[in-house]
Order: sequence, then C-alpha cells, then structure tokens
Amino acid sequence: MLKSEEKQLVFEEHELLKHSSERLSRQFNRLIKTKINIAEQANNVVSSQLLHNESHLQSKRSADLKFALDGSIRSTSEDGLSAAFLPQDKYSEFYKQLINDSESLWKIVSPTLIQDFFNFYLVTKDNFIRIAPPNWALNVPGSFDFTKGETFNYAQAATNPSREAVWSKVYYDTIWHKWVVSVLVPIYLDNEFFGVTGSDIALETLLAQLPIGDREQHLLVFDAKGQLLAHPDLDKATLEQYGREGKKLLTEDFVNPDLQKLVSETIRLKLPESANSFVQDGETHIINIRKVENLNWYIGIYKKRSSALSALEELKVKFFGLFILYAILVALLLHQALYQLVLRRIHSLVNAVVSFGKGQLQTEFPKANKDEIGTLNGSFRDMAIEIRKLIDGLNQRISEKEIAEKAANRLSKAVAFSGTGVVITNQDFEIKYVNPKMVEMTGFEERHFIGSPLMNIISQEMAILVDDIDIDLRSRNYWRGDTLLQANERQSVWVSLSISPIREDGGEITSYVASAQDISFVKESQRKMEQLAYFDTLTGLANRTFFRMQLRKSMALAERGHYAFALFYFDLDEFKRINDTLGHDAGDQLLVEVANRLKKRLRTEDTIARLGGDEFAVLLSGIEHQTHAMEVANTIQRTLNEPIKLGNNEVIISASIGITMAPFDSQEEDQLLKHADLAMYEAKAKGRNTFHFYSQELNAAANERLFIENELRTGIREGQFRVYYQPQVDCRNNQVVGYEALIRWFHPNEGMIPPTKFIPIAEATGLIVELGAWILQEACEFAARLASQDLKNNISINLSARQFKDANLVSTLDKIIKQTGVEPKRLHLELTESMLMGHVEAAILQLHQLKALGVSISIDDFGTGYSSLSYLKRFPVDILKVDRSFVKDIPQDSNDMEITAAIIAMAQKLKLNVVAEGVETIEQIEFLQNNNCYIVQGFYYSPPVSEDELPALFERLKLKN
Repeated sequence: MLKSEEKQLVFEEHELLKHSSERLSRQFNRLIKTKINIAEQANNVVSSQLLHNESHLQSKRSADLKFALDGSIRSTSEDGLSAAFLPQDKYSEFYKQLINDSESLWKIVSPTLIQDFFNFYLVTKDNFIRIAPPNWALNVPGSFDFTKGETFNYAQAATNPSREAVWSKVYYDTIWHKWVVSVLVPIYLDNEFFGVTGSDIALETLLAQLPIGDREQHLLVFDAKGQLLAHPDLDKATLEQYGREGKKLLTEDFVNPDLQKLVSETIRLKLPESANSFVQDGETHIINIRKVENLNWYIGIYKKRSSALSALEELKVKFFGLFILYAILVALLLHQALYQLVLRRIHSLVNAVVSFGKGQLQTEFPKANKDEIGTLNGSFRDMAIEIRKLIDGLNQRISEKEIAEKAANRLSKAVAFSGTGVVITNQDFEIKYVNPKMVEMTGFEERHFIGSPLMNIISQEMAILVDDIDIDLRSRNYWRGDTLLQANERQSVWVSLSISPIREDGGEITSYVASAQDISFVKESQRKMEQLAYFDTLTGLANRTFFRMQLRKSMALAERGHYAFALFYFDLDEFKRINDTLGHDAGDQLLVEVANRLKKRLRTEDTIARLGGDEFAVLLSGIEHQTHAMEVANTIQRTLNEPIKLGNNEVIISASIGITMAPFDSQEEDQLLKHADLAMYEAKAKGRNTFHFYSQELNAAANERLFIENELRTGIREGQFRVYYQPQVDCRNNQVVGYEALIRWFHPNEGMIPPTKFIPIAEATGLIVELGAWILQEACEFAARLASQDLKNNISINLSARQFKDANLVSTLDKIIKQTGVEPKRLHLELTESMLMGHVEAAILQLHQLKALGVSISIDDFGTGYSSLSYLKRFPVDILKVDRSFVKDIPQDSNDMEITAAIIAMAQKLKLNVVAEGVETIEQIEFLQNNNCYIVQGFYYSPPVSEDELPALFERLKLKN
C-alpha cells in the first residue's frame, strides 16, 4: 500500500509541476505577444510617418550633423534623447530628411517605448541608425556595420519571408554591457526590404517575469541552440564575466550530465513539453519542461523528489510505531492470562478491529487510557482515522471517474445530437466519425465519409481554398473560416468551418475535429446587405463604395507590374436641364436607360458605377494603350447618342468623358481619381460630347489653381491688390467722361497675375465677395477724390455673379456710398447677361433694390449671352456695353459691323446709353461715330492705368486733340 501511495504522490507532484510550468509558460507567452504588438505598432508608426507619408513630419528644425574624421555622420537630438549614425558615403537628400524627421518622431515615440524596452532603434540597409538612448550611435567606431550583425539579418527577406516580427537569440551587448534579446520588425519600401525597427530587452528584466512562487522549486531556462539563460548556479557576476570574455552560456558548463542529457534530448526532438527526472548531488529531482514558441526558448521547473515524499515518510513512521504497539499487544495478551481485566479490554479492542476490518468504518474503538492497553486503543483509533482518510480519498477518485465517464457519455450524445455538423479524423486527416447533422446537411450517407480524406467535404467550387487549408493544418494545426460543403444532389451549403487538433496529455496530436455551422441564411443576408451597401438601388450599378473597393484591388494588381487598366470618369451633358424641364421621374428613367446601355455594351469583367447624380465611372481591365481606351470611349458616346424615349418626349444626350491610364498616370488611388476628374472637366471645356486623356499639363493647371486659391487669401490679407482705371472717352472731343475700375494683383514672388487666372477661382471659392467689396470701397473713394478736384466722372464697377447674389450687396454698397460721399448716379454697376438670366425674377428684384440707391446699371459684354429682348425690356438698365469680340474685327468683318450697328440702334430705340469697349484703331472710332456711338473704351486711348498715371493720360489726350 505504501508503495502505491508513493507512486501516487510522485504522479501528483509531476502534475503540480506541469500546471506550474504551463501557467508560467502561458503567462510568459502573453508577455512576449504584448511586446511583439508594441514593436509592430511602433514599426507601423515609423513606416507610415517616415516612408509612406508624402509630407513627412516636416520638422521645423534641421538636425545638427557632425561629419567625423572616421567617415561617419553623427547627430544628437536637441533633448539628448536619441542619436543618429550614417556613413558619409551614404549621405543624400533622402537621409538628410530622414535624420530630421526621425529626430522629431523619436521625441514622440521613444519615451513610451523605453517603458517596455530599454531602447528603440531604426536600422536601414544603408547602415543608417536612429536610436534612443543615443549610446550606440555615439560610441561605435565609424567603420562599424550594423547590417552585418546577426540581429539585423533575422528580419531580412531570406530569413523572414513572412515579414512578421522576429526575436533574436540572446547575446551580449558590448555597448550596454548586458545580455539582451532583440525584437525586430522589417520595413519594406515599394515592396523592397528597407531595414528594421527594433528594441532590446535585458535578459535579466525578461527573466524577472518568471516568478516560481515556491522555494522548493527551481527555474531552468535554455534556448533551442543549447544556450543557458537561467539556472540557480548562473548568477549575475557569472553572466557579466562570460559576456565580457565573449564566451557562450552553454548548458553543459552549468548543469550536471544527467540533466544535460534531458536538455539535449528535448532540443533534438523539438518537444513542446517534457516531464522526467534526473539525479543531482546524489538525490533524485523531478522536472517539467515547456517550450515558449515565440522565443524558441524552453522553461523548466524542477524540485527534489524527496520533498514530495515527506508525508509518506511520516506515515511509515506511524506504521512502524503501530508495529511496535502490536508487539506490545501480544505481550499484553500473554499477560492477560494472568489478569482477566486486561484480557477483556484486549478482547474489546480485537472486536473493534474485526468490525473495522469487515468494512464497518464507523466502528468505535475503546477509549484511550494512560495504561498500555489504553495507549494501544488510541493507536488503533489513530490508525482507523488514517485508513478512513485513505478510503475516502479512494472513494473520491472513484466518484470523480464515474462523473468523468458520465460527462464523456453526455459529450458523446451532445455531439451526436448537435445542431452543428461534426467530423472527427485521425492524425492523418482520415475521417473516422461523422455525426447525423453532417449527414443531414450534405445529403450523403455516413459510409460516404468514413475512410475518406477530410478535404473531400469541401465543395469543388472552393478548390482554390483547399491548398491553403491543408498548409495551415500542417503548419499551425488548425484552420477556421467560411467555405462551401460538398452536397449530394443539392446546392452546396455555406458553413462556418473550424478544424482543431485533439491532443493527448503529452501534447501529441492524435486526431482532428471539424465542426461546420450552417450559415446559408447569414450568407444570403450578407448578399442582400452587400447589394444594398455596394450597389445603386436605382440603376443596379455599383455604387461609390464598391467602386472604390474595386479600384483599390486594381491598383494593388497594377503595382505588381502585370496589370493595366483605364479609368473613365464622366457625367451627362445637360442632365440638369432635362431634370428641371421633364421632372425627376424622367431624370431617373434616363439614368436607368443609360445604365442598361452601358451594361450591354461593356464587358462583364469591367466595373461600371454610378457615383451619384449623373456621375458615372468605368474601370476597364486589361487596357494598356490609349487607342483601346479611345475605342471604348467612342463606343460609349455612340451608345448614349442614340435617342431615348422619356414618356411622350424623345431626348438625345451626350457625355463628357475624362480618361486616365493606370499605372502609367499614377500608382495612387486618390491621384488617379483626381486625374480622371481633371480630364473630364477638360473635356467639358472643349465643348462637351467628347473625351480627353489626362496629361501632366492638366495636373500643372490644377496645381496652379490650388496655388492661386491659397495665395488669394494671403493677397487679400496683405493688400497685394491694386485698382487700375481705364478711361471711357467721348470720341467727339477726346474728353474723359468715366472710368472702368479693374483689379490687378501684384504677387511678391510671381509678379502680376492676370485677372483671367484669379477671378474665376475667387468666384468659385466665394472670396470674390470680399474682394468685390474692397473694389467698391476703393472705386468710390477714387470717385470722391475726382469730385474734390472738380472732375465729375462716372466710375464703372464690375459685379461678379456671386457678388450680385449676395444678400448683403445692397447694404454694403449703401454703407460705402454714405461713407465716401460719392454721388450715386456716378456709379455704374456692370453685370453680364448670363448673370441676369439664371433666375430672372430674383435678378429684377435685386436690380430695383440697387436702382433705389441711385446708381446706374450697365449690361457688360452685350450680345454674347442668351438674353431675351422681352426680359431686357423688364430690366431697369441704363447702359449697354458692346462686347470687344464684335469691335475687334471692324472693319475687316462685315458681320461684326452689322451686329454692332444693330446693337447701337436697338439701344437708342430703348433710350439706353451705349459704350463700346475694345477700341484699338481710328477705323473703329470712325465706324462707331458714323453709327452714333460716341463713348468708347480701349487701348486706342489708353490701357488701364494706376491713379498716379492719370496726369500723363490727360496730357496724351490733349495731344490727340
């Protein structure tokens, strides 16, 4: 019995060591994964901020670079937190920027990272390093090559094809004078290995995370190369000595041969777990060893075997004592021959022992007295108590076994009656069991499965997935994902499939279990949700979200150099007019018809999307030449140009198409969309119903527009604008009767920027309102100064469309008139025909409010818009200005002469004053005089001049007299 108990105690002690080792290993693994997550996050920050961010960090301070005589460049951050090192022969603008940006970035990230590691660094393949703290970069010799170190090579593509974070082996750092281990994360730039980010952890710090919590237990840590990392005989002084002498920490130098044999066997067999015993100092020890996967370390916990058997030794002493007491009892029996009272007491004890031996465990033993028999009674009572405990323990184990058997039976029934399909295989993935649910889901009989490979349950439609599953199972021993199950005479079934290993206590995989949950309903719901999320409900085309996803995929394929495509971006010309005149239902019908035509004429592999309103986009796969894209563009235009029946109306539409080619025009998604948009607007500018390819010139124009838009605000704020004045002259006497106020922009770097460039941008951004208010103020002050000189001339001021629609225009103008004291009748507000024709009734109301201030209204560029004479009659207009496009070709173009004469005659009939602009020759003056138009404006008399140049202008006009 004692031998059996001894085996049981040793077994239980092994289990305790196993649980301690498992708990310690699990805790340590969590710590290692946390360190890896921190390192990968830091790598993402460095990669995105330094290498994949076009603007970088744009540090305002330039790093202090020291070009040393040893051929190195070194730089210490201003705060002393980090330093950089670079060979002088690798110095370039790129590394100059990288030194500046990395210094700024290290100020932000390194204080946080040094809480988890004792340093943080970036090493590139060009031998550049940025590190915090700065010791390494400052202390290594100029000829030192970081890329030759073992730690750098751990992360390179040849040794780390998965591009994941990796751990180095433990090594001695000669700068920090510590045994350390490094976690390294590779950085790839344009899919080429660029370098690594890394952090070092002191071995002492890492091992401090392995508390045993039991003074009788000892810790043993070694790696897969046989290097010893922790042992009771491996103290701090020994570690320091070995490190400085450059010696390896071999297990054979510190552990006895018996334990060394276990270590070597564990490494050779690559065991995930090992439980065994060894002899040290003449005493048997038991040990449990577990592998730490991420570090490729082994953690062992061992203790003396004798400490587990101490309780058993006490029991042996008790039994020995009982034996002595039994001998005494025999002697007493001999003595009872002489003394009946003693014999009776012994007989009572014997009866109690016999009853106890028959299983009556609750038998009461005679009371213990101070005499020999009483002592014997007490000993037997104690022995009975111990035996009861042992029997209770045995009963408890039997009960637990029965409970386990019942649980296993319940589990077996649960699997059999589960609503999830279950398949169990052997270690070679050969099916040994399927539950009824799997039979029901697939329609196959049970014999179809038994003995066949596990991969046969997957539908042939998912054949591309089978190899990936097989690789995962053989490398990681598990797989989880969604797939289709092969079914008998029915459609394949969508399931959520999970394949996991079943391990024995020793960690050996003996079988696999695959569970399949029917998710057909979920997949159908997802399909309907995706239809709503990714497709336009009106046309059935892809929507903006799906289009961006497809574009992203196409860009990824194009980056690999084996794929090209064209991106079409277009909208329908005059769609708004159709929508406004025929109604939104007709507009929707039109969009549906356009979508149907595009689907019929384009290929199924092309992506057609409605981005919103009447905007469409098309991704044409496999298009490498512009000629192919031109053919498709012509096809689209011919398709759309065919008449479309909308109710009782028949319309013909066209499209302006912008085209960009990938990856030739750009390898960035947003840039490609921008290029297509620019090309579309260029197509509109060319007259619509055409297409245009993106070119660098379009990008330059867009950049110029952005530059002007940004500089406009600065120009307004810093007063870079001036008002020039072009005189309006009575050609009968060459007297100045008025001026047109014209804005000029004198940029400090670009010089004078023409109004044709900045006025449309100011109009689009709304800055024209602020700029127009300033022109009104300047022009009115100018008119007031003229009046103070007794020169009562008219001032013509152009109003932009946005300014004319501004609700504050009337109040602003009224305030300026009162402030400057100018006569309102001297102000001529010039508007174009197109400004008035957008919303006629609102325009008439606004014109009457302006007229109420006493100002005059002039229609500029008359004859170039779409105005109706009936509307012109309703407008409170005072002056018509004949556009320069009609005047410039006089007298060469007879048509222009007839149009100009007709405009002048019409104005006179309507009792309106007429001003001709763009006059440059004496022949044009004579023609206008012959047609009774006397107020002229143009370069014949003067270009626009500043107020300071007016005296010289007056002198020139006197000479013309």
